[in-house]
Amino acid sequence: MTTTDSGNREKTAPRGGAAADDNDLGAAGSQLSTAPQEDAPNLPALGALGWARWFWRQLTSMRVALILLFMLSLAAIPGSLIPQSGQDETRVADFMERHDTLGPIYEKLGLFHVYSSVWFSAIYILLFVSLIGCIVPRTWQFVGQLRGRPPGAPKRLTRLPAYATWRTEAQPEQVREAALRALKKRRFRAHLVGDAVAAEKGYLREAGNLAFHVALIVMLVAFAWGQLYRSEGNKLIVEGGGFANVLTQYDDFKSGNLFTAEDLNAFSFDLKNFRGTYEVSGPNKGTPRIYEAYIDYTVGADGKQRSTKIEVNKPLEIGDSKVYLVSHGYAPVITVRDGKGKVVFSDAAPLLPLDSNVTSSGAIKVMDGYTNAEGKREQLGFQAFFLPSYGGADTAVVSQFPALLNPVLNLEPYHGDLGVDSGVPQSVYRLEKRKLTSYKDSKGAQVRENLKPGETMTLPGGNGTVTFDGVKEWAGFQVTQQPGSGWALGGAVTAILGLAASLFVQRRRVWVRAVAGPDGVTVVEMAGLGRSESAKVPEELGDLAAVVHAEAPAAAEPESDGEPSAADEPEGGDADRRLPGAAAPTLPHSRLRSSGGTPIAPAARLPAESADPPAESAGTTSPSPQPPAVPSEGAEK
Repeated sequence: MTTTDSGNREKTAPRGGAAADDNDLGAAGSQLSTAPQEDAPNLPALGALGWARWFWRQLTSMRVALILLFMLSLAAIPGSLIPQSGQDETRVADFMERHDTLGPIYEKLGLFHVYSSVWFSAIYILLFVSLIGCIVPRTWQFVGQLRGRPPGAPKRLTRLPAYATWRTEAQPEQVREAALRALKKRRFRAHLVGDAVAAEKGYLREAGNLAFHVALIVMLVAFAWGQLYRSEGNKLIVEGGGFANVLTQYDDFKSGNLFTAEDLNAFSFDLKNFRGTYEVSGPNKGTPRIYEAYIDYTVGADGKQRSTKIEVNKPLEIGDSKVYLVSHGYAPVITVRDGKGKVVFSDAAPLLPLDSNVTSSGAIKVMDGYTNAEGKREQLGFQAFFLPSYGGADTAVVSQFPALLNPVLNLEPYHGDLGVDSGVPQSVYRLEKRKLTSYKDSKGAQVRENLKPGETMTLPGGNGTVTFDGVKEWAGFQVTQQPGSGWALGGAVTAILGLAASLFVQRRRVWVRAVAGPDGVTVVEMAGLGRSESAKVPEELGDLAAVVHAEAPAAAEPESDGEPSAADEPEGGDADRRLPGAAAPTLPHSRLRSSGGTPIAPAARLPAESADPPAESAGTTSPSPQPPAVPSEGAEK
């Protein structure tokens, strides 16, 4: 026959009359966990239905769930290392052009769209099924345990890993009532079963375990939802300019596979002013201190206009869209006139920063309305180089500080065909010079001039002028829309709390038995059992024993004139043995021990009362006034 100890492990029980007691201990130690029992099936004897059940049990086991989670992590690696078609089509096309052999292989394997590929989706779905199939049965089993009551006490409490006993003059009913009050005060679920009080605590452990796995499913759903319906776009706006949240307004835009234009939140905003301040001295000179974009925005077609400011890491939130401030630069304002003095271009031209001091470069393109000195229609292009704080002629041609202390604009003019009418897309910050001709001065050198605000450059041959009117600032905004982010955050927090509960909370049971002995004196026995071996169970049982002992103190030990009979020797041989009239041990629970059988040291918080073992545990006398060590569980086997 077999019985179950505190770790829920099966072991061989002693033969003889202890078999029934072992069965009772197994019932008391059952259901300390909702983990499913995995029986090894007889595979050759399985039919079609048996194989289906076996496969389902394997799929819904926690072992397979962990394997699938590891496979999902591995499968996500190519999505981070290889360009994805849903995020950057240009890089994917460039990869295909540079890798004639590897590119087609990646395309067939779906590595350019990992998160929407068949194999990634299969792992994802199997992980969902595995987690749900594992959690649902355990949840119902846990609910059944919550609706039930703790099992009754085993017949032999001495076999439990934590045990205490004493004799008292109080009535058994009084002891049980005191124990019931003490256990409920300690938030145990307790009730009376026969001659003992049964109590249980630590349900939060399994609740935390289930909450962790449910939160994991919520996080996976939220991430999948966010990836499929997400959108992300960037927009550069010069002071005084505006933006409406439609696809055509973005400088670049990428989205999930199931995203549609109708999913965009309806709003618009205007950039009224940008304010940036910088450290002026010290080792951090030039480091930004404040980046603030002041905007007016409206929500919906007929929304009321509101004013606010957007700072770095403090986005504007509209619905599930967030508007982030991500970059900053300068936009020189220039006016271009043809040879007749007609204004053909007057606008701010944003330039891209090259370093931390906002040394900037870019292109200014005049595509329509310009005619040269001969009356022929042409296009103009200017290679622009801007320094917000020019150090002077004797310094490097780079900005010395990011603020506008001494702005200088360097222009290099070209004329001809910009190539924008060919239908081939090109960067607005890059000048295609293949069909352009540079202007030459009287010495045949390339025309290039440095202009300060208010200064004008004259194009050779009477082809017009270019005036540097001033500088505006621009701000770069990123508009993201990722539904499910709130659910993902909530799932992550719940998972952490659930994991903490499952790791630090211990499921444990306590029984208190009070019965009248043969001499009429009440014998009190207390025992505890935990899911795993821990010092917490004996310590907690010691505290509870002190509380119960205070209301049912130990009875005075009667003197004995002779040697006790062999019939008084307790089964197991672990009773206290003292000389007649010897001082009582400090603890009433003198046989309280840990799960390994080691006696627990006396606690100062318990009163020093005289204590006797139960009637059935009276043993032979010993010359030692202290209780001996209790035999280990192995000895009881």
